[in-house]
Amino acid sequence: MVICLYGASSSEIDPAYVRAVEALGREMGKRGHTLLFGGGDRGLMGAAARGCKAGGGRIVGVAPSFFNVDGVLYPHCDEFVYTDTMRQRKQILEERADAFVAVPGGIGTFDEFFEILTLKQLGRHGKAIALFNAEDYYVPLLALLENSIEKGFLSETCRALWADFREPAALLDYLEAYVPRVPDIAEMKNIGGK
Repeated sequence: MVICLYGASSSEIDPAYVRAVEALGREMGKRGHTLLFGGGDRGLMGAAARGCKAGGGRIVGVAPSFFNVDGVLYPHCDEFVYTDTMRQRKQILEERADAFVAVPGGIGTFDEFFEILTLKQLGRHGKAIALFNAEDYYVPLLALLENSIEKGFLSETCRALWADFREPAALLDYLEAYVPRVPDIAEMKNIGGK
């Protein structure tokens, strides 16, 4: 399975997150999955790549060519795809992935997670989406999503669009068992009322 991973590129984070994401990457590699990611050498992107490599997995990086400067991109990818823009990068990640995982990250990770979630809600794909809730990082985001459901801004059926996990094995079990299904857009958007 080709698993697209979105995550932090910053190295200025608690090492507990690095250890957790390295463990996720290692488990991906041990299970024979391919890591598809934004190509970064630092932060949690680099942690996932190092873990996947240690586990014997295949690694595909995708990044704009302007990131190709010393120390920015992970140097041990099995394949690297260079793009002209960030938008092209996201499109390639979307097209080549069988599933999506967001590990802790900042604005870029939020952007990628919400875009792929929106595309699923709109019926543009039926692939699995998982949040890796390492160190409870995504508890506030999950509370926001739950609040949006409670206030009527999201349909209750939207809960089925993603799943969250604290342990790598449980997350990968979910992805491996997931049966792709394109959601019914009317159901997801409450078109025609509740």
